[in-house]
Amino acid sequence: MSDRAPGGLALVEALVNTLDLESGADRLDTPEGRAEFGVAERDLAEVRELRESLRAVCLAHAGHAPHREVTPLGRLLARAPLLVAVDERDGSAVLAPADGGPLRSRVAAAVAEALTAGTWLRLKACELPECHWAYYDRSPAGKRRWCSMSVCGARAKMRRYRAK
Repeated sequence: MSDRAPGGLALVEALVNTLDLESGADRLDTPEGRAEFGVAERDLAEVRELRESLRAVCLAHAGHAPHREVTPLGRLLARAPLLVAVDERDGSAVLAPADGGPLRSRVAAAVAEALTAGTWLRLKACELPECHWAYYDRSPAGKRRWCSMSVCGARAKMRRYRAK
């Protein structure tokens, strides 16, 4: 089983994880990182705003407060051009990005897909403030707290142990 989020949520997870909060390294600073998402350098401020709003939502899914003040995700996605794509063979329909699929539209379509699949609330952010890495919670109870038990989980447990 893959640790990666299913379907379109993989895009959202990958976008949130372009910034390593601990080191400050941002993959969007590189041409390769921007190309991965089809983003031009002139759109970086908008993409970073979207990324941090997504991170805040992932933290909320895990029961945590936002990491900082952000533009509400709903406000950002309200401007995303989407269309209803209907399959002519079986009549199934999905929301799809319009206008060649700008990143905001692809994210909005991924959120809509995840909502209908019941997977949206399982995309969470690690509770450690120096991490806040996005991960897909595959635990049966949906109560996972860290992106990695071997790294962040071990750090948190060691801190708790030392505090005693």
